[in-house]
Amino acid sequence: MAAKTAWAAFPHDAKAYAYAGDALKKAWPKLHAGDAEPFPDAKRAGALIKAAGKAAPKGADADALAEALQEAWRAFHRGDFKAAFDAGEKLGPVGASVAVKALGIHATYLVEDEAEQLKRYQQAAKIAEAAVAALPDEANSHYRYAFALGRYSQGLSIAKALKDGIAGKVRAALDTTLELEAKHAEAHTAMALYHAEIIDKIGGMIGGLTYGAKASESEKHIKTALKLTPDSPIAHIEHGNVLMLLHGDKQETAAAAAYEKAAKLKPLDAMEALDAAYAKEQLE
Repeated sequence: MAAKTAWAAFPHDAKAYAYAGDALKKAWPKLHAGDAEPFPDAKRAGALIKAAGKAAPKGADADALAEALQEAWRAFHRGDFKAAFDAGEKLGPVGASVAVKALGIHATYLVEDEAEQLKRYQQAAKIAEAAVAALPDEANSHYRYAFALGRYSQGLSIAKALKDGIAGKVRAALDTTLELEAKHAEAHTAMALYHAEIIDKIGGMIGGLTYGAKASESEKHIKTALKLTPDSPIAHIEHGNVLMLLHGDKQETAAAAAYEKAAKLKPLDAMEALDAAYAKEQLE
């Protein structure tokens, strides 16, 4: 279990990302422009309890759940990923969104061992899968599942992910996410990568015939993501990645410009700080 292994600390100054008290609600629309996560106030918490039914935390009341979710997200935004994960996981499927995001972002940037990374992505996918079963009408149940499986398949190798049918599951989860929430910027970004990675790996023709992968779709989705979240480092990073996957060296200058843009953006939380730092590293 990832919870029993070491959690490397967030390596940057997190003072600006504390979001104590009302600051969280105020900053929420910008903090969650990418994943369209609704603010967990008491009304939202009550709706989650009702929707989750037996999968809701035992004896939970809306106010207490709202408080717990807000605290978990505060921990996430300030880079205390272990606290965010522990708090989210304890709440079962209603806390899965924050638990999976914390586990996944931490594994992506702060876990160096590749086998450990893969283990955590698998764990994240399991938690997300339970959320899909309990809360199928939540866009982020499906998106977190796609995110965890997508990261897992990148670590595994795209070719193996295609052979094992993981890519199809990622695609289906992203389709469902976008049906439930058309303005889910991170799902658009992930969909752009889905198309681009398959084309890069097996070529446009076979990719198109076998998996419905199209360069035009990739470009359309990344354009939408950039329009929805022009200030998000990850949208620009993945824009650069999509350009390289689809066009290689021909678009190297444009890809570098996308990375540069990501590196220069002012991060709003720990995740964005890690994204921007990664973009800077790629340019060096």
